[in-house]
Amino acid sequence: MIRVAVLGAKGRMGSEAVAAVRAAGDLELVAEIGSGDPISGIAPADVVVDLTRPDVVMENLRYVLGAGKHAVVGVSGFDDERLAAVREILAGTDLGVLIAPNFGVGAVLTMHFAAIAAPFFESVEIVEAHHEKKVDAPSGTAARTATLVAQARAKAGLGPVPDATTSDPDGARGAVVDGIHVHAIRMPGVVAQQDVILGEAGETLTISHNSANRASFMPGVLMSVRAVPTRPGLTFGLEPLLGL
Repeated sequence: MIRVAVLGAKGRMGSEAVAAVRAAGDLELVAEIGSGDPISGIAPADVVVDLTRPDVVMENLRYVLGAGKHAVVGVSGFDDERLAAVREILAGTDLGVLIAPNFGVGAVLTMHFAAIAAPFFESVEIVEAHHEKKVDAPSGTAARTATLVAQARAKAGLGPVPDATTSDPDGARGAVVDGIHVHAIRMPGVVAQQDVILGEAGETLTISHNSANRASFMPGVLMSVRAVPTRPGLTFGLEPLLGL
C-alpha cells in the first residue's frame, strides 16, 4: 500500500487526483492539502503529488524531498534550469521525482507520433488549446512536443521550417520553441487539446489529441505514483513508464 498526499487538492486537477487515489485499491490517501493548508501535512505520505502552480512548485519540491518523500509533479514551467535544480536537490538521495508535462497517455503518444513523423515533412506547427484559467502559455505539453519535433528534425538533417514572414509586430505567428511555432488558445469550454500540423508539398498530416475532462489524466497520475518509488533520481515524462 502506497500512502499518498496531494498538494493542490482543492483545484480541478487536484480534486480529480484525490478521487482517483481514493478509488485505487493499492493506494491510501493520507493528506489533501490546499493552498491555505500547511505543507507539513505530507508527513504520513510515501509519495506526494504536486498539482499546484509554477510559482510555488520548486519551494514545495525542496520541502517534500527534504522530508524524504518521493514526488510526482504535474506542474508546467520545468525548463532546463529547473530540471537541473531538481537533479541537484536529489543528489545523494535514493528518492524519485517524476515530472510529467502531461499525464494523458494519449497526449504522450501524440508527442511520440509527432517526433516519428517530423523528419518526413518540410514544415510543422503546433496549435494548443486550454481552459481560460491556465496561467502559462504555451503549455508544457506543447513546449515538450516542439522540443521533441525539433530534435527529430535536427537528427534527420533538416533545416529551419520555411517561413517568409518579415513583419509580425503583434505576434500573430505565435511563440517559437526550438524553432517550432506554437499557437496557444485559452477559453472556457476547453480542457486540453493539441494539434501537431505537419506539411509537405501537396499534403498535410494532423496529429490531434483532445482531453474532454480531467479524469482522462488520472491513469497517468496513478501510473506515476506507483512507479516513482522504484525510480531513484529524476524521470521526465511518462515515456519511460510506457516503454517509449
